[in-house]
Amino acid sequence: MPRLKLGIIFGGSSEEHPISVKSAQEVARNLDLEKYEPFYIGITKSGSWQLCEGPSADWESGECRPAVLSPDREIRGLLVLDHGKYETVALDAVLPVLHGTGGEDGSMQGLLELAGIPYVGCDIQSSALCMDKSLAYTVVRGAGIATPEFWTVTADEEVDPAELPYPVFVKPARSGSSFGVSKVSNATELPEAIASARQYDSKVLIEAAVTGGEVGCALLGRGRDVIAGEVDRIALSHGFFRIHQEDEPERGSDNSVAIVPADIRDESRSLVQETAKAVYRALGCSGLARVDLFLEEDGTVVLNEVNTFPGMTSYSRYPRMMAAAGIPLSEVLDRAVQLALTGGPSR
Repeated sequence: MPRLKLGIIFGGSSEEHPISVKSAQEVARNLDLEKYEPFYIGITKSGSWQLCEGPSADWESGECRPAVLSPDREIRGLLVLDHGKYETVALDAVLPVLHGTGGEDGSMQGLLELAGIPYVGCDIQSSALCMDKSLAYTVVRGAGIATPEFWTVTADEEVDPAELPYPVFVKPARSGSSFGVSKVSNATELPEAIASARQYDSKVLIEAAVTGGEVGCALLGRGRDVIAGEVDRIALSHGFFRIHQEDEPERGSDNSVAIVPADIRDESRSLVQETAKAVYRALGCSGLARVDLFLEEDGTVVLNEVNTFPGMTSYSRYPRMMAAAGIPLSEVLDRAVQLALTGGPSR
């Protein structure tokens, strides 16, 4: 039986480019090569697409050829420039190993749908919805799920610092991995925090601080057939959790440890998993996602955010939660690709 031709897109022009490369490296180590023939498409920080040998740390200096996705559904694959001429490479599916803007916000998903190529993960609508935290909160609240109190500040809008209940968190509404996130304890700190968030997004989200621990849940599947991985808990020594902000994340964080399985009561674990599934379905997610939540002392579960393509690095939370539930990354990848091939209403 011929191997499935799988395009693996990584890199990207967002601030999460280095994380994406590391995620793709872990995917490459765990992909079943007897079942899949990988084609690695790296996107440089400047936005150039290259068909390359693999996602090594120095992939751009290797043998690469300019490549683009064909918008022609009769081709369903890549157009690769080779010696002044374009050749075609058919793809059966695409795994977009991309984080943040340009990868998780619906733009890549839209391109793949125009190209008619099945892809792993959430569709255009759910990707865009989850990327904008204020919109995700609005939808989830409508489904009866708790969220933090929040306010949005657009590019040309000012906020009165005296009207906020401190402490608050200020963050870009449409970004990830804690870039531009600040904890604000008083009114004098607010302008600088807003300016920091606006470096990453013109729309800023201000959230009332939630008293409770941070927990997460890895999800895999579609519709009613969603599998939850083990719940994890972020144990903090000081400050607040800032994912992927360390210089050497493989060596661990300077203020946090992810405990898997979470050291919480069984009833709390079940509630976190069921709430995560409810969030996933309310936002129309499919394929895979990581739902981050707060667990308050009284047992209330509050949404933090949803990552529609979470990190897949050796130190990332999603593969660790799935592995703790008995599903190694190789199986996660296989199941996710098969979900993409079986498709849904828009595939």
